[in-house]
Amino acid sequence: MKNRTRKPILISLLTLVLLAGCSGILDEQPRSTYEPSFFQTEAGVLGGLTGMYAHLRYIYGQAYYYNTTLTGTDEATYAQSADQNFQVMDISGQGEITSTSSRADALWGAAFTNINTASGIIENAAEVGISDALIAEARFFRAFDYFLLVQTFGGVPLDLGAGDLAFNSNPVRISTRNTVPEVYTKGIFPDLLQAVNDLPVDPRLTGTATKTLARLYLAKAYLTYAWWLENPNNIPTYPETARVDPDGHDPQWYFQQAYDIAMAAINDPGPFGLQETFYDVNWAPNDRNNEILLYADRTETSEFYNGSSLTWGNGGAPDNFAVWMMTWNYTVIQSSSSPNSWSPVNSVQREAVQALGRPWTRMAPTIGAITNTFADKSNDSRYDGTFTTTYRGNWDKAGMSGPLYNAHLLEINPGDPVLTFLDEEPDQPIDYSLPVSQGGNIGAGTLPGRSDFVIAPTNISRIVYPGLWKLGVYRTDNGNGLGQPNAASTRPFSIAKFSELYLVAAEAAVKGATGAMSARDLVNVLRARAGMWRWDNGADAERIEDNSAEMIAATPAVIDINYILAERSREFYGEGYRWYDLIRTQKWEELAGSYQIAGSNYGDYTAQTVTRSIKPFHYLRPIPQGQIDAMEGETASYQNPGYD
Repeated sequence: MKNRTRKPILISLLTLVLLAGCSGILDEQPRSTYEPSFFQTEAGVLGGLTGMYAHLRYIYGQAYYYNTTLTGTDEATYAQSADQNFQVMDISGQGEITSTSSRADALWGAAFTNINTASGIIENAAEVGISDALIAEARFFRAFDYFLLVQTFGGVPLDLGAGDLAFNSNPVRISTRNTVPEVYTKGIFPDLLQAVNDLPVDPRLTGTATKTLARLYLAKAYLTYAWWLENPNNIPTYPETARVDPDGHDPQWYFQQAYDIAMAAINDPGPFGLQETFYDVNWAPNDRNNEILLYADRTETSEFYNGSSLTWGNGGAPDNFAVWMMTWNYTVIQSSSSPNSWSPVNSVQREAVQALGRPWTRMAPTIGAITNTFADKSNDSRYDGTFTTTYRGNWDKAGMSGPLYNAHLLEINPGDPVLTFLDEEPDQPIDYSLPVSQGGNIGAGTLPGRSDFVIAPTNISRIVYPGLWKLGVYRTDNGNGLGQPNAASTRPFSIAKFSELYLVAAEAAVKGATGAMSARDLVNVLRARAGMWRWDNGADAERIEDNSAEMIAATPAVIDINYILAERSREFYGEGYRWYDLIRTQKWEELAGSYQIAGSNYGDYTAQTVTRSIKPFHYLRPIPQGQIDAMEGETASYQNPGYD
């Protein structure tokens, strides 16, 4: 993907673009722009709220933003087909993150436009008879966007041209950044506190904001701000300011608040809760389940409401195409049409199913994510419920009949494994001696008696690696064929989960917060759930198994921050949490300063250790160059230090 030239963004010239309406949320007629008078009508306010949900599509599922949240962490690195958009984020000698190469601009533009929309709703809604509960939805989203921005860029403007947190309709070319404490204490906390008070327990429509959702974000904001105040590794902030809370509270006060708010949500969940198994959380037919508190919605029934084509995707927002980035080109896998000699046939076709989808090979998991984060693959279901590890033959859906012949020229039929990424290193060494073409065309290995090609977890590379099953595509209109694998995913992109409340409270407890449940108690709720199996993706078979006792027994007696972070990765791997987790806790360099992965050619299975050059200034992304260029006057001080 090319780094396209972007239209300059004026944060105070927010055109208030209303995106396509979300199916199943609101029925108001989508509009292209808002005028100030539009918010002075009930229809205008409701239309603005529709746009607030729709704007999530321009952030979540957008591959460039997705890339900035994962590449360069211990979860992911760039893959064989990565362009500079992905390579530079790895901070491993493939280019520098700059104000033009950082793709955090995807967040900057979408968030500020929505913030101004929210301010227009908040200022006008009461006068047109809109309830406090509806106004609270706008308050939630204004805080939501500011929380993303302050974590990503540091202090950002509260004044978009008409005063702090005021709706602005007049273009201006000047801007002043507020400090981090000002953004939290003037913007995020007041809006979220009001949202917790005014939002309903039950969503007014499927997918709309609730009290539980607001509590999660308030707890996360308190937790993140507490870490910022504590600043254990002396990471610089910008604009420069003392790490002092304007309200006089210390970090411990905020850690306790994070714990208390998260526990309040756990104890009074409303219609939300944990799914019985981890598999069910991310199983596509079970999308929009009661564990998902917020998602960027899509639909396969209408291109108008989906906001993008249902048959083709070009990689541009609002397409949901993030999962393509960590999908390798499995379509090169070959078997033989002859049992006597190697006569290659593509045995795994591109298909619109959760385990496959459209390959782009831009991002790859690190070996450490496979071997260390998900070390227990027998008791813990989360590895199996996260990755595609078995690639099965589907040539029949492309109109080809009959069996094929695979490793050792053994017969396979549609649905049989063609390539398997093994859970563990096998007792007998894998034979990688076959020519690349006879190793499934990817240089995979063989084991005696097995008809599938195999790759060990320590041999994954930038070109061949397990896919990201949890975010995989899903369609109900495939029929008996391959469906529409070239279209963007029509699944909702999950943004917030009820399960995170347990880990927020546990993290706060590790930092000294006290209450009815300890950090170990809280972590074990999710670990016990992770031990419950009902389906085995790798085996493609039912697996009714309860390993919860083993999971709880394996939990350390003393929980530390690194263990919390490991549990967060096991729960939320590949969902866009990781960079924020590492910068919040200031563990980025410690946990992701180096990683292992094999090379970029088929048949290259020798792992290499790669060192990253993570500097303190990298803990903030650069202000997008389009913003700088759109401003008048002195702009050098507007940019975060370390970026030219």
